Amino acid sequence: MLLRIVHYNEPVLRKKGEKIAVFDAALNQLACDMIETMHASDGIGLAAQQVGHPIHLCVVDLSRVESDFDWAFNGARPPLELFMPLVLVNPRVEAVPQPTTVCEEGCLSFPKIRGDVVRPDEIAVDFQDTAGNVHTLRCNGMFARCIQHEVDHLNGVFFIDSGRMDKAVRAKLEPAIKELKKQTQERARAAAAAAK
Repeated sequence: MLLRIVHYNEPVLRKKGEKIAVFDAALNQLACDMIETMHASDGIGLAAQQVGHPIHLCVVDLSRVESDFDWAFNGARPPLELFMPLVLVNPRVEAVPQPTTVCEEGCLSFPKIRGDVVRPDEIAVDFQDTAGNVHTLRCNGMFARCIQHEVDHLNGVFFIDSGRMDKAVRAKLEPAIKELKKQTQERARAAAAAAK
C-alpha cells in the first residue's frame, strides 16, 4: 500500500524515533509499504518518520543505482539483489571519520531540493530485520551515504541542517525551503479545516 510521504515542516519529521521492541506482522507490513512507497517515488531510501511513524525503521534499495561502492553483509559479499531492498530496524551506525566525501543529496521529504553534503565515506552498521535477527553491514560510497541520510531521519536530523550542509550551500536553497515550509503549513490548515 502506498503511504503519504511527510514533507518538511511537519512535526513528526523532527521526532526522534523510538526503538522497536515488537517484531510482528504489523512491522513487516509497514516495512513492505515503505518499500513500495520508496520505489513509487523513485527514491533509494525512506525512513519511518517520512511516512508519519517516529520509530527506528528505515528501508534502502541501491540495486538500481549505478554507483561505485563496496559492501560486506554479515562478513560476506553477496550480490545486492539477494538482500535489496534492505530493511534496517534499530540501526546503529559507526562511521569511519576519514575520508569524507562531498556529494549532492536530495530527499523525498524535500521535493526538488538538492544540495551538497559532507559525510564519512565508510560506515559499519548493526541492525535487526523485521524478524528481530541481528545483522552487520560495512559499506562505503553511495551505500554508506544513503544509510547515514536515513538514520539521520530516525534521529530527527535533516540533510539541510548545520553540521550536515555548509552554510553557503544552505543559503542558496533557503528560498525553496521557505516555499516548501509555506506549502506544508497551507496543507495542514486545509486538512484541519476539512476535518471540522
